Amino acid sequence: MRGPKAASTIPSMPPLTFHLIPHTHWDREWYLPLGALRTRLVPVLDDLVDALESDLSLRTFLLDGQTVLVEDYLGIRPDRRAAFARLVKAGRIQVGPWYVLADEFIPSGEALIRNLLIGRTDSEALGGRMDVLYSPDAFGHPAAWPTLALEFGIRHGALWRGLGGANGQTGDLYEWQGAGGTILVYHLPPDGYEIGAALPADPARLPAAWHSVRAKVAGRASGHDVVVFVGADHHALHPSLGRLRDLLATIEPESEFRISSLEEAMVAMAGSARSLPRLQGEQRWSYGYTWTLQGVHGTRTPLKRRNSLLELALERGAEPLAALAGLIGKDRRPLLQDTWRTLVQCHFHDAIGGCCSDEVALAVEERQREVSAATSEMIRGALHELVGHDPDKAREQPEGTVPTLHLWNPAPRGRGGVQIAEVTFFRSDVFVGPTGGRKPRRSAPPAGFALEDGAGRTIPVQVLARAQALERLDAARHYPDQDEVEKVRIAFEAPETGGFNFTRLTITPSRRKATGQHGVTARGRRLENSFLAITVEPAGTVALHDKITGERFTGLLRLESGADLGDTYSYCPPPRDRVHWNRRAARVRVLSAGPLVGALQFEYELRAERGVDRAIGRITLRGTLELRADSPTVRCNFSIDNQAQDHRLRFRLPLGLAGVEALAGTQFGQVRRPPVVCDPADFPRETPVVTAPAHRFVTAAVESRGLALLAPGFFEYEWTSGGDLLFTILRAVGELSKPDLPTRPGHAGWPTPTPLAQCLGVTTFSLGLCTVNGAALASGHGLPGIWEDAFTPIESFWLRNFCETGRPPTLGVSLEGRGLVFSALKPADEESGMILRCYNPTDSAVEGAWRFHTSIRIAERMRADERSAMPVGVRRNGREVPFVARAGEIVTIRIG
Repeated sequence: MRGPKAASTIPSMPPLTFHLIPHTHWDREWYLPLGALRTRLVPVLDDLVDALESDLSLRTFLLDGQTVLVEDYLGIRPDRRAAFARLVKAGRIQVGPWYVLADEFIPSGEALIRNLLIGRTDSEALGGRMDVLYSPDAFGHPAAWPTLALEFGIRHGALWRGLGGANGQTGDLYEWQGAGGTILVYHLPPDGYEIGAALPADPARLPAAWHSVRAKVAGRASGHDVVVFVGADHHALHPSLGRLRDLLATIEPESEFRISSLEEAMVAMAGSARSLPRLQGEQRWSYGYTWTLQGVHGTRTPLKRRNSLLELALERGAEPLAALAGLIGKDRRPLLQDTWRTLVQCHFHDAIGGCCSDEVALAVEERQREVSAATSEMIRGALHELVGHDPDKAREQPEGTVPTLHLWNPAPRGRGGVQIAEVTFFRSDVFVGPTGGRKPRRSAPPAGFALEDGAGRTIPVQVLARAQALERLDAARHYPDQDEVEKVRIAFEAPETGGFNFTRLTITPSRRKATGQHGVTARGRRLENSFLAITVEPAGTVALHDKITGERFTGLLRLESGADLGDTYSYCPPPRDRVHWNRRAARVRVLSAGPLVGALQFEYELRAERGVDRAIGRITLRGTLELRADSPTVRCNFSIDNQAQDHRLRFRLPLGLAGVEALAGTQFGQVRRPPVVCDPADFPRETPVVTAPAHRFVTAAVESRGLALLAPGFFEYEWTSGGDLLFTILRAVGELSKPDLPTRPGHAGWPTPTPLAQCLGVTTFSLGLCTVNGAALASGHGLPGIWEDAFTPIESFWLRNFCETGRPPTLGVSLEGRGLVFSALKPADEESGMILRCYNPTDSAVEGAWRFHTSIRIAERMRADERSAMPVGVRRNGREVPFVARAGEIVTIRIG
């Protein structure tokens, strides 16, 4: 509104329209746990609802872009749901589009989609979603950010960290290019979302405060509409917002002041803006503009690794199995959605980033355990339905059971070859409760056995390990049956199993041993197959010889510890850091000698100084290198016992590829990154990190020489100008925030001790190594399939008491199209049918197709939000759905 002229005006300036955006940024859990901050949230929202209902001049309020706050509030105050929903429907409270404000680099691409799907569902249940992709506090933004917005019908965004400063961006509006279009992005000023929080509704103090704020926002405006956020972390509604607006109109009568929603402000800015600069790719560099704080990518790494494994279990296990089982059995959509909701609650940026109190980290771990248990049970139930197993009938008619190994292929292409499984053989009953005269049955496991396929062909096995164990067989209408068993880990050459399909194998007596025409051998310190020769070097590093190209790599996986004086936000080495690595002889032994699987175990101890007081800490590494007869990938499993503090622990892989860019996997794509080389003196506010986030792989290659590092999901790496690749195992730090870091002067959070962030104790993780060449890397093909074989292999499900109740359905889904990457097979969220999703990480359009073993009735192409459906022609008697994927595009299709 406009106000009368007054003596307290600031010097005359061009007339502008200032949009006051009342809001709060509410960290759901951070330096305090959820219980404390939720207890503070409830009265804040109580007062907000009362104020909006009683004062119509308070037009609107932005509730931080995440619906989880509404869930938390209404869980305590269900009596206020109707009032809250009225305000949302009227646009007085803006909710969504996210469920939680996640760290946007750590969760998988599918997890970000689930986050937005939950946020959309919650928003619509209340009356409407805010159509601005709002990310006020994330530690940078991936290249897929604008594409995700477009996939949810959102054409506006607002963000802060990751953009600005050294890149030369100084304005407030940008167009960010996504696959299939651009979105309009508002960039918060250097002071962020709290720039107007301290504006007083006091005529004596306001002019000076407003002059400072105005200079920061008006000078960067792209048009005559200017946004001023009024709020901050855990702040209630400004106590005198209407009066503040009126006083500002008095101070600057030539301008207009409105209390606006963020959507209204974005539309107004779009209408008045001049030509805008265009953004492309990821936004990770705001050094010199505002803190970026990407040291969080190495903080509390065990928490991040567990998250990646749970995402993988849901995306490649529970979801596709539930979708296929839903065609013949139970609808598990509510269970899946609830499990995803619990996991996404762990993705809040401070929680999954690890820049939180130990109480919060422990709460996240507990949620992760809940997700793990629920996911395993959904997989078990769906599997039983799909293979036709009835556990109750098996208990009632044990004479009709047959021990059976079911192979499940969680990939949209046929696969076979060397696989590993565990089978069990009954040894003795284990009674629970009074024995009542019962005597346990006992049996001796077979001395030798093989597998047999449906055609009667015998498949020899290589026994990798034997151990006694307990096994419990569960059934819905019976108490569990607990047995003592012998657990046998075996390798075998599996017959080809179609995409998302099963193969059934049974046990047959045999003393015939597995052989391989081009098998793997393990002797002394050396592993070898027809592709690679691997040697554990004396100090525990690894040498790799590519027998096809002749290329050699030495000194791989050197464990290095350097001091870290930083906190959970920022890495900070001492001025003269001493990097420690092992120089003693590593102990090596052969675990498996071949011919299908060869494995070496090596172990050594590293003694490292900590950064604070030079105290010595012990780090013990036990690693296993595994090579399969038919694979060019080295599978690496590590168990590291960290007893050192205030240090950073990494693997170094010297590749000898100086001057080459690294190619890293990201959500729904891949990105090329050069080494980060900068002078810290040029960045006094925050030293840029030389590390970077990645999903699934990072690689570098030139001509015939190249190597790829693979991981199940998210990880942090560094690519040096000298051609070395470093993988972050952990950052061991003991404070949430420190004030005196040379790499970031000033506190980034409230000082809180975080002894659990030292990551003391045992951490386990898996990696893969494979050689690559420059031509394959340039074409964008190959690595996703190699990763898939390493971390989503054919799964083996052993049913010792398999009882078939009927012919299982004919399954099978395959994806055609060179370079296309599978992303999801899941039940549709709202309608019947299944969702199929892939993406095209290449630079050119690709013709693709989904193919099925059975006919489908309908196919619709839609956005990732499962809206805006368009019919797709079905070919080959309903067994093929063709499509074209543009460069960088996400393709979602619903079939029914």
